[in-house]
Amino acid sequence: MSEKLQKVLANAGIGSRREMERWIEAGRISVNGSIATLGARVETSDDIRVDGEPLRQNPAETFCRVIMYNKPEGEICSRKDPEGRTTVFERLPNIKHGRWISIGRLDINTSGLLLFTNDGELANRLMHPRHVVEREYAVRVFGDVDDAMIRRLKKGVMLEDGEAKFIDVKRRKGEDTGLNQWFSVTIAEGRNREVRRMWESQEVQVSRLMRTRYGSVELNKRLPQGAWVELELKEINQLRSTVQLPPETETKIKKEQGKLDHVRLSRMRRSIQKHKARNTKKKPAK
Repeated sequence: MSEKLQKVLANAGIGSRREMERWIEAGRISVNGSIATLGARVETSDDIRVDGEPLRQNPAETFCRVIMYNKPEGEICSRKDPEGRTTVFERLPNIKHGRWISIGRLDINTSGLLLFTNDGELANRLMHPRHVVEREYAVRVFGDVDDAMIRRLKKGVMLEDGEAKFIDVKRRKGEDTGLNQWFSVTIAEGRNREVRRMWESQEVQVSRLMRTRYGSVELNKRLPQGAWVELELKEINQLRSTVQLPPETETKIKKEQGKLDHVRLSRMRRSIQKHKARNTKKKPAK
């Protein structure tokens, strides 16, 4: 049975479907010796090559993996940066087959939960608007916020790329300081800088933004910034069920390995400190 080329590439862990479509358009993919075109369908017997290298369609590690990463401010969500800035991919664990695919992005000034997977189909579905996967953020805004403003944000405000609205807005009690107020907000899509632009449309400024939940996965409060932890099978299957994917029967880690004990936390912190020290040494003297 034939399948769309971009789906086969995504399932092999090369990247998300959208990214694979761009690779096909760029002429980086060939099928049976000919440059592939967008919309092409392939079968398991076809010779698929990526940048001239044969595609490994049936790797030994076929089960789905997902890791949670606590992104600090100042890191970007690209694999490489021409300006030499730190990327979120630099601290991720090595993977034998395929590569880590980011599920959504966060801008350089936003911190918090980022999910990565080796399953391109899972990544594509979790990011696609038709599946309506909720994202929750903790946001600190500077300015006067009244109930009328909150009602407008929940009803919908017009941005340059269309209408946007919050599914829910809640005040975070006990965290306000003067004109700085904290809220928990929930959206159902991931447009570029959407949360910031919605608040700015009401003439208030976002002074801090942190993602705390993506779908069924909540950011582990014990996970230090710059550290990651691999999800257990139950958590992975909860994610998969939200986007109508069949459950997995095994995962990379044993149940006890997914727990954040004090020893693992200490190792994470030491690794983060060494990483920061290396980056400091790389910076040229002013």
